[in-house]
Amino acid sequence: MNYYKDWNKHLWPPFTQIATTSPPERVIAGHGALLIRDKAPTLIDGISSWWVTLHGHAEPTVASAIEKQAKQLEQVIFADFIHPQAELLGERLSSLTGLQRLFFSDNGSTAVEVALKMACQWWHNHGEQRTQIIAFEGAYHGDTFGAMALGERNLFNAPFEKMLFPVTRIPWPATWWGDTEIEKKEEFVLSQLDNSLKKPTAAVILEPLVQGAGGMSMVRPVFLQKLEKLVSESGALLITDEVLTGFGRCGTLFAYQRAGIKPDLISLSKGLTGGFLPMGITMASEKIFKAFVGEEPSLTLWHGHSFTANPLGCAAANASLDLLEAHPERYESFESRHLPHLESLANHPKVSKIRLTGTIAAFDLNVPGQQGYLNHAGKALKAYAIEHGVFIRPLGNVVYLLPPLCITDEQLEKCYEVIKSGVDILI
Repeated sequence: MNYYKDWNKHLWPPFTQIATTSPPERVIAGHGALLIRDKAPTLIDGISSWWVTLHGHAEPTVASAIEKQAKQLEQVIFADFIHPQAELLGERLSSLTGLQRLFFSDNGSTAVEVALKMACQWWHNHGEQRTQIIAFEGAYHGDTFGAMALGERNLFNAPFEKMLFPVTRIPWPATWWGDTEIEKKEEFVLSQLDNSLKKPTAAVILEPLVQGAGGMSMVRPVFLQKLEKLVSESGALLITDEVLTGFGRCGTLFAYQRAGIKPDLISLSKGLTGGFLPMGITMASEKIFKAFVGEEPSLTLWHGHSFTANPLGCAAANASLDLLEAHPERYESFESRHLPHLESLANHPKVSKIRLTGTIAAFDLNVPGQQGYLNHAGKALKAYAIEHGVFIRPLGNVVYLLPPLCITDEQLEKCYEVIKSGVDILI
């Protein structure tokens, strides 16, 4: 069936083929973990509206902070001025991460682009031409050109393949409950990394603990610790893309902290403003920053965005940090809320590779056909879940839940009940 004529004639949705997808319904409001539709029952938002809605929809603390800031200063050029909200956010994130410098951008993809440019120019400013970038198979770092080059090469970026710079790719040793081969997989990957690092390398970039769009693919902290040691010994810089994993999503404020590693650069977005406003930040160590300071114009990081350090976004981010600092138990204990539901699925014949990190729970569906994003099982399960009051968006045959921190136990239980019944009926 071709749905083309049924869609809004002005809007172009992301990651959607409108010819084969039924038109979306209109959402008119949100409250907590709920999405309120125009002419249909309310939905539980099981994926935080693409992983951004951290505390809940229309969270009053963040909304009030934005309102107050909007009446004082809505925007100012950050190349010539600073403002109190940016200063406060800089102090707080520096203290929380141990990385002293913040560079503001607009979203996760640009936060990654900035980190990449910083890493490459850092070597250039030191007079050393290191150009190799190492990334991981299955990675997703965004959809701008530099971020696309870093990510997995596939259907999504095939039209641009010849325009993307080369990247050295290392396997990602994904693991799950009952994985008996994990040590062997990690040893193989580390040996490949060690061999690749023999070539002068500018930076290694990874999503710490969880590859998001790559299928909620998880690794162990011990693997990342061994990886960090190899990267450090090679002299290369380590970039952690925490666009998804930051701000409590992995059970600690930042995933690199739970992993026990220390990056040189961190990319942040999504939960940064609690999901209220688009904003990206690249955190850099003082060591990185100092290489860009000097009288020679060529040392400058010539990069910027019109809405850099937007005061409304900064106000939202500060309010979101207030909530995280006031209620750390909301993200620190979330794993224990997922656990009993996942344990009840552990022996289900249609479920495999169960995994859990912090607020992120995932498993694979045992279905025929092409595995991965294009598997149709996910679409069928999504439609079933929406019909029964839960919004999920499986990554092909990978089913996951990543709800707002405010979700109630009853709402979370309903999410799992609907998913299980959908798997029983459809798969």
